[in-house]
Amino acid sequence: MNDGPKVSAPKIETSNLPQATMWMIASCAAMAGIAAIARHLATDMHPYLIMFFRLVTAQLCMLPWLISNGIGVLRTERLGLYAIRALFTCGAMLTWFYAITLVPIADITALSFIAPIFATVGAALILRETVRLRRWTATGIGFLGAMIILRPGLVELSSGHWAALASAAFGSVTVLIIKSLSRTENPTKVVFYVGLFLIPVSSILAWTVWETPSRDMWIWIALIGPVATFAHVTLVKAMSLADASAILPFDFARLPFAALLGWLAFGEVSDMWTWIGAAVIFTSGVYIGRREAQLGRQPSATPHPNRL
Repeated sequence: MNDGPKVSAPKIETSNLPQATMWMIASCAAMAGIAAIARHLATDMHPYLIMFFRLVTAQLCMLPWLISNGIGVLRTERLGLYAIRALFTCGAMLTWFYAITLVPIADITALSFIAPIFATVGAALILRETVRLRRWTATGIGFLGAMIILRPGLVELSSGHWAALASAAFGSVTVLIIKSLSRTENPTKVVFYVGLFLIPVSSILAWTVWETPSRDMWIWIALIGPVATFAHVTLVKAMSLADASAILPFDFARLPFAALLGWLAFGEVSDMWTWIGAAVIFTSGVYIGRREAQLGRQPSATPHPNRL
């Protein structure tokens, strides 16, 4: 379908970068908060229940948007793609919530940085995008960073580490789907449809293991959805003020926030190799992001695949 003449995206003022940086850091802090809340809930709740309450509370936060815009805002011709996206998002969330019960928060955060690496491979294999030598080299370096964290053969890998990697892989597929959806769909609608599809699925899963949460848990249940929504809104705000390639390096702030909360709340201490590996992975991811910007790909204000 002809959408008319293409109009180049307006250049974003560099004077907005400090403000965009603050919004990005706020998003990173909120993401670490989600992990900490989920970790606390996991001491008394099954991952299926955490996923269910996470989706329900976040969807409630989005109802004002739906009410103000009307039901017509949900019209779409891409319902099948939304369903596929929901399937992979479900896999990403289930494996992430499982990993959070077994692996330190900082380790999971560090491994989540490999998602753009998986997405590059997926773009080549699934979307048939041309990936040249420099991006393949950056991808290989990012994989090396993951091996620094995991050190297979030197340390025993738990099922939680494999679950964290699986979550990053599922999340990378959602990135590819979101890139397609964002060409025609409103970002808020993309997020709303995830809950619309997954709440019924998570309800069934939660019913199979249902236990009424204790009184002390309800405050954390009430918080996880709003905190997740805040993480997404602040990310979109940051993306609206500066180019994605300019603020992408600040996504690394998720790691110190996660490490701090893990230490304060649970006494978790990550070793030096986690930080070194995360830095290697993230550097390769930043290179890939900047390379895409240089090649003229338009960045989309979409949430990180593991911003759950």
